[in-house]
Amino acid sequence: MTKYGLLFDYSYCTGCHGCEVACKQEHGLPKGQHGIQVFQMGPWQAGNGKWVLNYIPAPTDLCDLCADRVATGRIPTCAHHCQANCIEYGSVDELAAKAAGRSKMSIFIPC
Repeated sequence: MTKYGLLFDYSYCTGCHGCEVACKQEHGLPKGQHGIQVFQMGPWQAGNGKWVLNYIPAPTDLCDLCADRVATGRIPTCAHHCQANCIEYGSVDELAAKAAGRSKMSIFIPC
């Protein structure tokens, strides 16, 4: 059986929170509950004098990869509404191949 997940490329996330809003609306989640949250790391000054600021989208235990949407041939709403196009849906094998050797990427696979 093929496993599916989400690939996050943190080097392009702008912290717009579009994925959070889309998820909350898609699933009707109340205030305080999230299927995905965007966290801010930084800013801080690195050893080379450059400033570092990262936004990291992180799915929660409520994420089911939008099973109802996917069953109708659509992609999860967070990936669909990501303005920076840094969230990708696919098979774990495909996502792992895309992430191989690249930094600032992670794969989420729900249990």
